[in-house]
Amino acid sequence: MAKYVLFTYLPAGGEPTVEEVGARWGEYHKAMTDAGVLVANAGLAGTDVATTVRVRDGETQITDGPFAETKEYLAGFFLIDVADLDEALKWAADMPNSSYGPVEVRPVWGA
Repeated sequence: MAKYVLFTYLPAGGEPTVEEVGARWGEYHKAMTDAGVLVANAGLAGTDVATTVRVRDGETQITDGPFAETKEYLAGFFLIDVADLDEALKWAADMPNSSYGPVEVRPVWGA
């Protein structure tokens, strides 16, 4: 088995409401749980409360907001334990927001 993170991104200002997609998310989470692939998942607070830290030439710089302005923002993640990349990609394609926001799939090193 291999661990992968599915990063969920949403369009800034264009995400659907919970009423529009809440049931689909519940079904997706249940399917992952029933299949025994879900290790962890969490949503992230919005970019309006993000803080970015950089250290340049020994000086710490702290700024409000995300690293860069984008049309999409990182909204959460799912950590899954599956047989291979193909299975991880299947779960990413099945994710409800894949129809309105990208899903980034990355292997977890050393897992």
